Amino acid sequence: MTDIFDNTILCKKCNLKMKRAEIEKNGFILRTVICPECNEKIIHPADEQEYAKFINLKNKEFRVKMRLVGNSYAVSIPKEIVLFIREQEKIMNDMVRLCFEDSGRLSLNFGNIGENKDSRVIKAREYKVIKNNQPVLHARQFYDSANPENNKNILIKKDKEKIK
Repeated sequence: MTDIFDNTILCKKCNLKMKRAEIEKNGFILRTVICPECNEKIIHPADEQEYAKFINLKNKEFRVKMRLVGNSYAVSIPKEIVLFIREQEKIMNDMVRLCFEDSGRLSLNFGNIGENKDSRVIKAREYKVIKNNQPVLHARQFYDSANPENNKNILIKKDKEKIK
């Protein structure tokens, strides 16, 4: 099967031949064609679809259990995350890198250990303050090194009022 980007693509505005390029977005390399005249961009549909899957997974919050297995604790990773990583990497090594980042924060790196110096760091933490068995304060923090505009600090008071 031939790829759509193997053909000559003309800009719909300028009617000029578009040039191949690559755009990096959140660690993804997206194949594109760009018009040299008006800078109109077309992203490869397959790359755009994979990126949309990533954004969908990134925006989900998973609740997982921590269990005691022998002398260690195990945390289950949702199947859809593992399948997405395997699809991206094609071959995923069973070894992952786990780091204790801060109080209440762990990082899990699925990349090749020691090779990924320009890796992306995504951190999330959640705090709950309970007084007399009633929630008084609930705070969530999200940090993304590749997209600082997505960093969030959400404070939820007892009366469910959100403060950003």
